[in-house]
Amino acid sequence: MSDEQYTNQGTPMSHWLIGGAALIWNLFGLMIYVMTVSATPEELAAQYNPAEIAFLEAVPAWATSANAISVTLGVIASVLLILRKSLAVPLFIASLAAILVQDLHAFVLEDVVAIFGMVPVYIQATVLVIAIALIFYALSAKKRGLLR
Repeated sequence: MSDEQYTNQGTPMSHWLIGGAALIWNLFGLMIYVMTVSATPEELAAQYNPAEIAFLEAVPAWATSANAISVTLGVIASVLLILRKSLAVPLFIASLAAILVQDLHAFVLEDVVAIFGMVPVYIQATVLVIAIALIFYALSAKKRGLLR
């Protein structure tokens, strides 16, 4: 069965699947952001050791804002991708830029690895790969006329 057999007004089923997966991925990121910034001291103490809590509490507002911007733009871009709007492309790019800003704080200005170990490296590598892949997919969809 070819991809073209599953179309809605000429849109391949793969587009809907990628858009839906992108939306779920970015909603998950938004949920993690909200849970992190709204965590009570008791919730933090149940999950993290004192050094990790101190690191999380010392994150500057600009880095927290970059996180909020990256996940919010990712959600909006995913919705626009599903709606086949070309505005998804610059929003995915802006989301990636915000990810890089938050990574600047965590990995360059601070040493997140010294506090949390290698897990943040693996998580952020995954986030970056998916963000870049979504940009390339959106650019490809635009070139193929799927986005207007």
